[in-house]
Amino acid sequence: MVTLTKAEERIMQILWDLKRGFIKDIQENFPEPQPPYNTISTIVRVLVKKEIVSYKTYGGSHQYFPLITREEYRSEMMGRLMKNYFGNSLKEVVNFFSEKKDLDVDEVDEAMRMLEDLKKQKDK
Repeated sequence: MVTLTKAEERIMQILWDLKRGFIKDIQENFPEPQPPYNTISTIVRVLVKKEIVSYKTYGGSHQYFPLITREEYRSEMMGRLMKNYFGNSLKEVVNFFSEKKDLDVDEVDEAMRMLEDLKKQKDK
């Protein structure tokens, strides 16, 4: 899978939420100040070339839709992050976050429960 720029990712976030949409639909979902129509159109055409987005033609207009899910992209990006920055080590990821001082205790507790559940599943 290809890496997306920040602008491409932002458009993909909008398309994932919309499921499908025309350029004007994408533009309307940007926060102010919204990028120009032509800028969005150019980025979407790049996403089509990267085979991340496709479209259906209605007269002279194109309705765009994602070819990959948010989950597929997230999984790919997390895999790259783990490999490139943490040596594929969950321990290193946990260590990184444990050094952060602004962790929410409830989130830490929830993460611990999730890890315990995962461990139980692996032990079966």
